[in-house]
Amino acid sequence: MNRAVNVLSVVLSILIGWSPPAIGGDEAPVSGDINHTGFEAWAGNSDRELEVLEQYCIECHNSSDWAGEVAFDIMSLQDLDYDAAIWEEAIRKLRAGLMPPQGNPRPARAVLDDMVQWLGTGLDLAWDMSPNPGAEPVSRLNRTEYANAVRDLLAFDAAELVGTLPADATAGGFDNIAQALSMSPTLLEGYLSVARQISRQAVGDMATAPTQIEYQAGGRDTQQAYVEGLPLGTRGGMKVEHYFPVDAEYDFQVAANIPIAGRGNDTGRMIWCGETTMEVMFNGVSIPVQDPKSFRLQVPAGTHEIAMALIDEQRCVGAGELYLAEISALSGSVQGLEIDGPYNISGPGDTSSRRAIFVCQPTQTQQEQACARQILSNLATRAYRHPVGDNDPEVDTLMRFYAMSRSAEDGDFESGIQGALTWLLVDPRFLYRFEEEPVDLAAGEVYRISDLELASRLSFFLWSSIPDASLLDLAAQEMLNDENVLSQEVQRMLADPRARALMENFVGQWLNLRELEEVVPQDSAFDDTLREAMQQETLLFFQSLVREDRNLLSLLDANYTYLNEPLAAHYAIEDVWGGYMRRVELAENSPRRGLLGHGSILTATSVPDRTSPVIRGAWIMENILGARVPSPPPGVETNLEAAAPGQQVQADTLRQRLEMHRVDPACASCHKIMDPVGFALENFDLVGRWRSLDNGLPIDTTSEMVDGTYVDGPATLRAALLARPDAFMASISERLLTYALGRELEHYDEPAVRGIVKQANSEGFTMTALVKAVVMSAPFQQRIKLEPESSITAQNLSSQQ
Repeated sequence: MNRAVNVLSVVLSILIGWSPPAIGGDEAPVSGDINHTGFEAWAGNSDRELEVLEQYCIECHNSSDWAGEVAFDIMSLQDLDYDAAIWEEAIRKLRAGLMPPQGNPRPARAVLDDMVQWLGTGLDLAWDMSPNPGAEPVSRLNRTEYANAVRDLLAFDAAELVGTLPADATAGGFDNIAQALSMSPTLLEGYLSVARQISRQAVGDMATAPTQIEYQAGGRDTQQAYVEGLPLGTRGGMKVEHYFPVDAEYDFQVAANIPIAGRGNDTGRMIWCGETTMEVMFNGVSIPVQDPKSFRLQVPAGTHEIAMALIDEQRCVGAGELYLAEISALSGSVQGLEIDGPYNISGPGDTSSRRAIFVCQPTQTQQEQACARQILSNLATRAYRHPVGDNDPEVDTLMRFYAMSRSAEDGDFESGIQGALTWLLVDPRFLYRFEEEPVDLAAGEVYRISDLELASRLSFFLWSSIPDASLLDLAAQEMLNDENVLSQEVQRMLADPRARALMENFVGQWLNLRELEEVVPQDSAFDDTLREAMQQETLLFFQSLVREDRNLLSLLDANYTYLNEPLAAHYAIEDVWGGYMRRVELAENSPRRGLLGHGSILTATSVPDRTSPVIRGAWIMENILGARVPSPPPGVETNLEAAAPGQQVQADTLRQRLEMHRVDPACASCHKIMDPVGFALENFDLVGRWRSLDNGLPIDTTSEMVDGTYVDGPATLRAALLARPDAFMASISERLLTYALGRELEHYDEPAVRGIVKQANSEGFTMTALVKAVVMSAPFQQRIKLEPESSITAQNLSSQQ
């Protein structure tokens, strides 16, 4: 990461002599809650737990056998902090029921739970004596964060432009992890190109050249049905939102295979039996055009909605669906729309982005410098996430770019602002998230980050964007160190529409919804309509838990979900009609209760041509129980179609092939963890439909988990998972803390995770309670001072290449 940042610093220093923010500050060190007496008392009252360790663990994990490269017989409780990584992994395995191994003597469940509690207490006491909240690395904004920041800074939707940049790498399951967000000269050039386009469109460049933008309509099935948001009585068509950069004329070309007939005048529709016509709408209002397939309109600058819908007398769609009329397939469809322009530009327009940028307008040339400084200081305060005055050095830098563009041939005041804005959008203070390290603290000391840094962490956590004016004002007044004020801000921000980013980005990645966008199952019933419905089911379900403040354990066994007609038919659930998603109550014995019955997860954890008990089992062990499942060792055959050496047994079902695969000892150790969980879901096929047969033979879902729990389907698997609530609560807490910090967790973060679980559980373990607990945690509000060679400072950032 240092090298990635330094590539950028070298390029920028050549351009403008930029250097990173000065490192320093008045932050006071944070003292650990020193409790030597408590730790000694804990260690001195551990006879019962040590006996359990001796009886059930040391037989394998000793200095002779070194099972798992662990030897408990040479580890001392007095050195608990030194061996913390090993003990934390032991907690993880005990909590998930993975130890002792299957077939070995195992104490009662209560004894193992007590061991987890005992170890956690000791590790927490050891952490208190030598706290380590970690340090958030310098992080580039990922594509989503960059687009959202531009949206909130300029009131401009840049998602499509930013989407042309290369996809961000992921680590730890998320795409906002600092270590994975590298920067190269090529990527920097891409950001610069996008910044030029954003500034040109947001300002309203009168020299904008015509471009062609294409939009694709839904497939054939969509064209036969009513499209949500279009007028009742229509079918098919499409609806798009398009940004028009200036006041001008634009050409519209509609790809449609329908005869154009039946529009007689502007007062209403004229439809003849058997004919299909197309209606064109602009911002929801029908507009008269001579040829609906090809027309030109004068359009004011800004974002507007263009829609086309089909009308025919053969079918009354929308309200008519209430009568469940049987219909035959209809001819005619819309395939896509191309928008070409601008032509004959008449002005920059009055757009939301221009209003956000131009907080003043000079009426005389001598007023331009002062107005430019006012505009740029206003933008820089939001972009750089701290107060910036008109005469601050940051504005001086921006004014240099303003002057270059203003003095160019045909340059004017607005082109000068456009040039400065281009630079601001690639300025490291916008493109990266920096945090200061106090120069007067020794390496290893812990300190609280500044309120402004906390505001930035909070906004990127909840909104994937920059702080708003309200949050920045509180931070500038240093009011976020008041726990009540901070809690109120969390509540306000979660209620803001921008918090949808937390649902889409955290939930979308944690629950594999993004992977669903890429899968292509070899099943004719699966199409984009079903894909979208599956995604919406899971997102709406999670949002309902947040909105209703439900315990997050409801994710595993809720008695409702969200369906539309296509998805309900896919699930064989009756009496759901129409294309809109609505809440549907589920029976007590429904296999669709909770996340395990969602088609989104079941499809994303399959392979293109079949189910995968291995992938499904591994996903549940990792994401629900928080266990770590290793990858196959090198050289191990993973092709289930291939027989093991010497095997000639006919395998007719997927389970039989997996059992043959597990004959190899190198495979069995991991598969006995994953496969029983995956087998319990085998009644769901590769796209989540319920089935009873595999290759014409009855499906066997019975199995036994590592801890001896019997499972034979979704219901017993849900019960087994709910019987380990601590594992699930710890798992989702770890995931959310990882996402919030933008770094992968280490063993020294686990005491904080336990604190988060305890705090959130005391408030019902709702999403709101969990978010607040994360925000109040030490890793979120504090840092540890790094060794000089480990930290990015003003000196090494500018000098290293």
